[in-house]
Amino acid sequence: MFSSNIIGANVKHFTYGLIAVLIGMGILDGAWLSFAVSRLYRPGIGHLMSERPNAWAALAFYLLYAAGVSYLVVQPALAARLPGEAFLRGGVLGLIAYGTYDLTSLAVLRGWPLSVTVIDMVWGMILTGVSAGIATLVVLRLV
Repeated sequence: MFSSNIIGANVKHFTYGLIAVLIGMGILDGAWLSFAVSRLYRPGIGHLMSERPNAWAALAFYLLYAAGVSYLVVQPALAARLPGEAFLRGGVLGLIAYGTYDLTSLAVLRGWPLSVTVIDMVWGMILTGVSAGIATLVVLRLV
């Protein structure tokens, strides 16, 4: 599934994929958070949230996650020229990644609501699948 030169021979593809994933995630997550913070997160876990998010930590998350999505999902889908694979595999990766965070929080944090866990896991699946799929479609058109 993965070749040893996935980044080495395709730096341009990886970079385009990374940028496209970042843009897609930025737009989608920005829209989601503008809706969900006041309706889901503040009511459910507001007692755990800071008044102002840590911008450096958020930036580090988005860069790391988008790089992972580009490497693990977009690049193989580009190699196979199957954007549908990116939607599917991105959704699976999003479910796993967001599930890791949400289920761990549910397991160890007192008062962490099940509703936040379920909704956030579904959102992670949608966000990652759609971002990866669109990024793959964009890169396929550019290269």
